[in-house]
Amino acid sequence: MFISEKKNFERRFFKNLRKESSSNDMRNVEINVKKYLDSIFSKDLKNKYIGIYWPLENEVDLRSLGDKYSLALPRCEKNNNLLFCVWDKKQLSKDSHGILAPDSSNELSYKKISMIFVPCLSVDKNLIRLGYGGGYFDKLREDKNWRAIPCIGILTSNCVNHKLLTRADWDIPLSGFITENEILV
Repeated sequence: MFISEKKNFERRFFKNLRKESSSNDMRNVEINVKKYLDSIFSKDLKNKYIGIYWPLENEVDLRSLGDKYSLALPRCEKNNNLLFCVWDKKQLSKDSHGILAPDSSNELSYKKISMIFVPCLSVDKNLIRLGYGGGYFDKLREDKNWRAIPCIGILTSNCVNHKLLTRADWDIPLSGFITENEILV
């Protein structure tokens, strides 16, 4: 079986498993993210942005972080590049994949991002993330400047894989992950 076939099988499996996550578990993941941010606030968050994502089906919603922190959302361009742009809660438009995102005129450099939270279908003990298969976060993090920014996976504990996920050559490990049960960063 090819890597792509294995990954597609894993995606289907963990997508279905994620559907079983309770709304209470999802809220508790969000609470743990806030606890983590509050614990490190004095270190590196002043005058910088936290990269989050626009939540899709059954993903933990982190948009409430905007009540306390400056946020950036990703925008996927037609050339498949991922940009992080200031989210000032103004009108969003759909990016090249139909996901709501800020205008690219508000693009931020890596110097203005303190950390990035990414949604995960799964993550394993080597911090390999299983996403939707576009490779956008890995492509962004090929650049050593972006890779130096902590990239933390967000998921519920039932989707943490205790075995190794299928890994492609381009998969870049996360800096950690947060679930409703643990903060591993």
